[in-house]
Amino acid sequence: MAENDATPTLPKKCGPYISSVTSRGMNLVIRGVVLFFIGVFLALVLNLLQIQRNVTLFPPDVITSIFSSAWWVPPCCGTASAVIGLLYPCMDRHLGEPHKFKREWSSVMRCVAVFVGINHASAKVDFANNIQLSLTLAALSIGLWWTFDRSRSGFGLGVGIAFLATLVSQLLVYNGVYQYTSPDFLYVRSWLPCIFFAGGITMGNIGRQLAMYECKVIAEKSHED
Repeated sequence: MAENDATPTLPKKCGPYISSVTSRGMNLVIRGVVLFFIGVFLALVLNLLQIQRNVTLFPPDVITSIFSSAWWVPPCCGTASAVIGLLYPCMDRHLGEPHKFKREWSSVMRCVAVFVGINHASAKVDFANNIQLSLTLAALSIGLWWTFDRSRSGFGLGVGIAFLATLVSQLLVYNGVYQYTSPDFLYVRSWLPCIFFAGGITMGNIGRQLAMYECKVIAEKSHED
């Protein structure tokens, strides 16, 4: 009788918002798919801005889509976005530091808008030299973190993502997959890590918001039961 009268408790690890009808593993897959398509969409839009400004150049034989983007760029960015978006809430749980700063969708959408603006500035705004551009984008990227994140785990993951993504870009350029105009930092542009840092923070915020919203729906479902 005591077991039957026990009040159901909320699981420590909440899955996606549709977890009331699917397994936790399927929830993780669905959340990853959502993040993947968000990453693909952002990659198409942002890469188009870079190509229009002739910041990045692809060989003519790989420019086959209507978006003037190499076919492998959107899938790679989508996969990276899914990994980053799932990694951020996982790190929060592992460190025991749930992220509660500005946790609403309106804040996430503003974060995405600022990230697009930073990328747009890197392609459209003319500066006297690359050092001024890099310092400006670095300040904007850190400002994005401070405005929409402010967590130690978010900053650390953002720096790690920027380092790894820049290294991969350098390897791709070195092997002739694509190239940057006027490279000034080991085959790439010196402001590129700033873009990757801001992108990591942005996708991390989206992933955290999905995880938090899903947990909220689970809690409501638990109270109904």
